Amino acid sequence: MSLITCKDVSLAYEGKNVISGLDFSVESGDYLCIVGENGSGKSTLIKALLRLKSPSAGVIETGEELLASEIGYLPQQTIVQKDFPASVYEVVLSGCLNRLGRRPFYGKAEKKMAQENMKHLDISDIQRECYRDLSGGQQQRVLLARALCATKKLLLLDEPVAGLDPVVTQELYQLIKKINKELGITIVMVSHDMNSIIKDASHILHLKNDNIFFGTTAEYEQTSIGEEFIGGEERE
Repeated sequence: MSLITCKDVSLAYEGKNVISGLDFSVESGDYLCIVGENGSGKSTLIKALLRLKSPSAGVIETGEELLASEIGYLPQQTIVQKDFPASVYEVVLSGCLNRLGRRPFYGKAEKKMAQENMKHLDISDIQRECYRDLSGGQQQRVLLARALCATKKLLLLDEPVAGLDPVVTQELYQLIKKINKELGITIVMVSHDMNSIIKDASHILHLKNDNIFFGTTAEYEQTSIGEEFIGGEERE
């Protein structure tokens, strides 16, 4: 069974239907990029995949014994998140909270996982620094390491490079690709940056009113909706 399966899903935002009749699936190891113009329902869909929002129609199923609490999630950053007064290590370790169950304290397994994920994201050397004193790119690495502590299977990323400069953006994309290819973590990412991610994504979900595309990246590049979206970014 697929990690995620959406069957005839409709979703509403502020009382207005933004997605109708959505069908797609995510297999283990996929790198799915969700694209579309503002207001097309991308972030609303992410919330539904996290079980933070219920579909107005259709069903969203998870397979391979995947629980919503076992999905790593990197939301769009807010001012409050950027000013969080904790060390890098404390922020990363907090991603293990759902693993504690009834235990009141982190154990050796959680602490080891936090160290391993900081190493994967190349932030071990700043683990004692205060999170709010870091650059935007460093903060995103910390939050990505935190999200990794919450999952062994699936990461949901909602515009993870928003507000970052081009160099840091490309570095973060390379880390996400590494997580997918080397760690075997399935990626579902919302992005506006089609020209940068299309070489890495295995599948594309394009939300555009009732004209929804889902398929492989190669298939997407051959469609009129794909050519229009990619071409529009190039002209900008």
